[in-house]
Amino acid sequence: MDEGLNHLDAEGRAWMVDVGGKAETEREAIARGRVRMHAATLDLIMGGGLPKGDVVAVARVAGIMAAKRTPELIPLCHTLLLTHVSLDIHAAGDGSGLEIEATVRCRGQTGVEMEALTAVSVAALTIYDMAKAVDREMRIGEIRLVAKHGGRSGPIVLE
Repeated sequence: MDEGLNHLDAEGRAWMVDVGGKAETEREAIARGRVRMHAATLDLIMGGGLPKGDVVAVARVAGIMAAKRTPELIPLCHTLLLTHVSLDIHAAGDGSGLEIEATVRCRGQTGVEMEALTAVSVAALTIYDMAKAVDREMRIGEIRLVAKHGGRSGPIVLE
């Protein structure tokens, strides 16, 4: 099997990686993303002026829920007992939109990178959904893993 593509078996078919022989360790992943929007849209969101309600609070809850449901969305992800999920959503310093950061932790045999990335993605989609009536030009992007800790590879900090 190709070590670089461990979700493929010897014949190239997709399969779920067997992590049964791996030791349980504390795992953490941090992901970030951004929703770019007009300054007026950001002002409405931060001032609570959208008719759908508190965009940041709803997006935070949506991201937490998404992290917990990741194996239902990403076919080869393991079901994990998450011990912590948090989302920080705040206005970008340059006023260009909202920045999202998700931190996910568990004690397990595999990492929580996909859960953190899913949390950010769904939070961004929720922001878009709640504000699309006032800003059809919003852009979701820059979703990426910025750090992970635990497991065989040890800590990796990308930003």
